[in-house]
Amino acid sequence: MLAESLARRCPNVLLLHDRQMPGSRANIDHIAVAPSGVYVIDAKRYRGKIEVQTPLFGKPKLKIAGRDQTKLIEGLDRQVRVVKEALADLALDAPVSGCLCFVAPEGLLADSGLPVVRTLKIYSYPLYCPRRLAKRLNQKGRLASDRADRIYQDVAQKFAPA
Repeated sequence: MLAESLARRCPNVLLLHDRQMPGSRANIDHIAVAPSGVYVIDAKRYRGKIEVQTPLFGKPKLKIAGRDQTKLIEGLDRQVRVVKEALADLALDAPVSGCLCFVAPEGLLADSGLPVVRTLKIYSYPLYCPRRLAKRLNQKGRLASDRADRIYQDVAQKFAPA
């Protein structure tokens, strides 16, 4: 569902879907090569309110429907590190960032559980709905289209389909 949404909303962004992490059984849901950089996108489908709790002492927690789901960020962090290492191995210095994208459990018209007005962040990773993610991917950046094409080809070779 997210792949279709991004293809429709981001016609100038190069997208890879469901890629194998080298040396692991895990996969990367989506990798986007946009003018503003490379994005590792972990798609999630949860029901309930999504919030980031930042205690006075201790680490922030990602809560979904009242349950601690901070482990999702740990998985995303591993994926981002692997993509950064791959681009470093290929001698590419494109900026790499990651995000979680929450798709609504019942489809496009259902509530994703995210706040309507602002974008939540935890450990510098934003939490998006598909519409906000598309807006971010469509922003202008410093990657020229020929360089983005090269990065896309190299990343496609390094991360085989899952």
